[in-house]
Parts: sequence; C-alpha cells; structure tokens
Amino acid sequence: MGVSMGSRSSSRSRLSPRSSFTRAIFLSVFCMVVVLYSYPSTYTATPPTTQIASFQPQIIQPANHTVGSPVHKYTDCSLDPQRFQTLQQSYGLGDKIEYARRIIKFQRQDIGRKSITKINEELFPKGFDEVDVRNPPRAITCLKPYEVPVPASPYPTTVDASDLLFGISTTYKRLTDPETAPIKEWAHWLTDGHGKSNGGGLVLRLVDASSSEIEQATKQMKAFGIDVKVYASDSKIEMAKRYLSLLPTLYEDESRRNRKYLVMCDDDTFFPSMHALLNRLSEYDSTKDLYIGTLSEDVNNIERHGSQAFGGAGAFFSIPLAEKVAKHFDECSTDEKVNEANTGWGPQGDVLLRKCISEHTDVTLTMIRELHQLDIMGDPAGFYEAGLAPLSLHHFKGGIWHKANPYAGAQVIHACGEDCFLQRFQTQDDFVISNGFSVAYYPEGINFNLHQAEKTFTAAPDDYGWNLDFMLGPQRKNLLWTGRKVAWELKESFVQEDGAVRQTYIRKSDDVRWTYGEGGPRMFDRDGVLELLWTS
Repeated sequence: MGVSMGSRSSSRSRLSPRSSFTRAIFLSVFCMVVVLYSYPSTYTATPPTTQIASFQPQIIQPANHTVGSPVHKYTDCSLDPQRFQTLQQSYGLGDKIEYARRIIKFQRQDIGRKSITKINEELFPKGFDEVDVRNPPRAITCLKPYEVPVPASPYPTTVDASDLLFGISTTYKRLTDPETAPIKEWAHWLTDGHGKSNGGGLVLRLVDASSSEIEQATKQMKAFGIDVKVYASDSKIEMAKRYLSLLPTLYEDESRRNRKYLVMCDDDTFFPSMHALLNRLSEYDSTKDLYIGTLSEDVNNIERHGSQAFGGAGAFFSIPLAEKVAKHFDECSTDEKVNEANTGWGPQGDVLLRKCISEHTDVTLTMIRELHQLDIMGDPAGFYEAGLAPLSLHHFKGGIWHKANPYAGAQVIHACGEDCFLQRFQTQDDFVISNGFSVAYYPEGINFNLHQAEKTFTAAPDDYGWNLDFMLGPQRKNLLWTGRKVAWELKESFVQEDGAVRQTYIRKSDDVRWTYGEGGPRMFDRDGVLELLWTS
C-alpha cells in the first residue's frame, strides 16, 4: 500500500508545473505542434524507398503560393493560360479539355535497352483535370516524379561522325517548304545539337538551283552548324543516272580521304541515334568492299525492284567500293543500262546502282535490319509503338506515305540519352509510354502480346496481309474502333534551359480511331492534353 501511494505521490510531483520534467514534456509537445502546423497540410508522406517496383502513389496537391511556401520545380502545379490558348489555336482544341502532367525522373543505369520496361506504379492515379481554356485554374493536381530506369546511353554532344560523308539530292522548293523542310532534321544527325558540326559532312545537290538559291541554302545550313557543300544538278539528266552519279561525286570530294563510309540517302531520311549507327558500322571492316543497307519492309517492293539497298533507309559504301563504282560510272550509266533499271515504275536509281556493283564486283548487300525504308501507309502507330530502336526512318512526311514527326520525338535524347527514343514503359494503370511518339491507354487492360507490332498500317499498293511480316514480324490485330485503346500522340517537344525535355501529347475527341465500333460512339467528348517533363 505504501508503494502504491508513494508511486502516485511521485507522479503528482513529477507532473507539477514547477517540475523540470513537466517543463520538458510541455516543451516537446509545443515543438511537435509547431512542426505539424508548419508542415504543408496538402502533402501526404510515404516511406522512402530505393526500389522502383515498390513506389506507391504520392499525391502533391496544387501548391499554395503564399509567402513562406517555396515552390520546388517538381511540385510546381501552376498553369500558364497563354500556353493553353496557343495549344488551342495550333491544334483546334475545344474550350474545355482534359489535362494531366507528370514529371518523369529518369535514372541512367548500366542496363541494356529493353523492348518494354514495366513500372509498378500508376502513371495517373487521380485521372485528369478538367480545364476551361477560356478561364483555366491557377493550378492543377500533380504528382511526385515518376521514376524510370533508362540505359546510360551517350548524348548527341559526344558524337564524332567524321567517318561519314552523306550525299542528298533534292530541290530548293522542298528544302524551304514548311511542309517538307528537312534542315533541322539534318542538323539532328549532322551536329552536336548546339550549332556545331559533329564531324559528319554533307554534299547536297539541288536540282536546277540558281546561284542565289545555292548561296541561300548554304547559308541556312551553316547557320545550323552543318558542314555542307551545295551544288546544282540538271533535271535534263535522267533521275536514276543523277542518283548514281552522286556516289562518284562523294568519292571525288576532298574530305573523302578522311572518311570510312560514303552515305546516300533521301531528303526525308532521319537518323535518330548517331552513336548507335556508328557503333553498328564499326562491326565491319571498312577497308574492304562493302555495300550496306536494307531491303524494303514490303515484299511486293522487293519482288518489283529487286534485292538492293533501298536508298531512303540509307545506303553505305566503303571507300574501296565507291572507287570501283566511280571508275565504272560511264559504262554503268549508258542509256541501255538506265533502261534496264526500269522496273515498270520508271528507271530506279537504287536498281541502277545495284546493277553497277553486281556487274563489276563480287559484292552483294550487307543488310542491317534496324535501317528502315518504311514503305507503309496509313496510321504508323503500330511501328513507332513497337519498342524498336531504329537506326534510320523514312517516308514520314505524309503524301501517300505515313505522317510522323521523329525530329520532335528524338528531342528527348538530349535529356536521357539516345536509347530513350521510342523506349517503352508499361505502367500499373495500363498506360504505355512510347517515348517520343505516344502515350496509349488500354481501359480493358493489356491482355495481348506487346512484343508484336499492332497492325495499324498497310502496305502499298497491294496489301495481302503478310507483305510486311518478314521484316516486321507478323503483326497483331489492331485495336482501332474497339474502345480498348486510346492514344495521346506527340505534337511538341523542346529542350528547356535546365536540360529537361517537355513533351506535349494530344488526343482529339473527334479522332475516328477512338470509338466504340467503326463509326460508333466516341470514347471521349473532350479533347485531351498530356504533358511529360523528362528530367534527371
């Protein structure tokens, strides 16, 4: 009994306001209250983790922009009204749109590039915000950075392409027409991205160009940092012969002695990853006779034109082989030979060149499948969403061929390296990011083989269903008009001052692909804008 009373008495004395113990408790409680009230009430904490697979959604609500509440670049959820109005004017968006934004924080690691990388975290756990473009809110809901692993692949700034001299023939009109102008695309693979040559050279021939046009073209390209020489060519010369003559012209260039390969391509050929291209070429002995390229994806075109490098994908010639072609140019380009190169679609330069090589050497085509002629029509999504790492792209400027913007898509390599372009990330909430092309959502889940290309495109001119299978593999059925897929496609991409890359993907509510049945009800009644910011 005495012990019990003594305990109570001791407790009372220790809790007395005059007790140092009591004061310590009061001080501790006071500090805890101050900390809790000063900590942002809109932040929900989760345990720190270093494993990507264990991240849980951590919501950061719109920041309260008040004094004493600093805004971190990852948690700035403010909106720029002028930007929305610009997007509306550029892409015909409605007044009310669905909008979402996510920071993609990439982690460069010593890993290989996978066809698809699964991330065990939702990309948009809170869905999309409704935004009235006429009166947008000051801020939107945003999330913590979404972390993804990427290969520690090289950057364009470190490319040394001095082994390569390229040759292209086009017209001044195509060079300057906003719909076809290729100069900034050429600068992607001929410069370091900062206005300096990467060592690669270009010989450009402009058909029937005047001296002032040659001067202006040279000035424009040099302003981008392209090491270029521009000449005029004569349209009176048969096109196939003009094409063949480009290789001797490259061989006669004074820089040839310092090159390993002379490259012929079209004005709409795009090389997204120069390090990867050079690494692949380094596998071969350039001191030997080499004729490197790829076939068309369409077996119809191989049957029609033959087995040779299709020039739109890029055709690469070692210096020893180029010397032989230059030596035999006159006998390879007679009227008789030009007529023999007519495959029913007029004389073909690729065919004339292949015949010259086969008739005067023992060389046949060395094939690199990652080079792409891209003889496809219609919706190209199935190709660009297949997780491929193309070394070249072609026929992406519309007309009878497909429409895409690989230049905008490839801007992301300035942030996370060459392997990032078209790298795929599958999220827990059934989104697939095809980096630089689209963000696709599958409302019924991903219950199909992502390692097969979706057959959204067709062959030209006759599609038998299997034309493209040898080069691209049999394709799975497309999900257009099924209600099982919707995609936001890249429209804009630019490198910010801090080195991050901002991508803008757009989905139109009236896009006939995103319906329940062909010609059926729309999946969405509002346009959608989705923005990703890639940062380290």
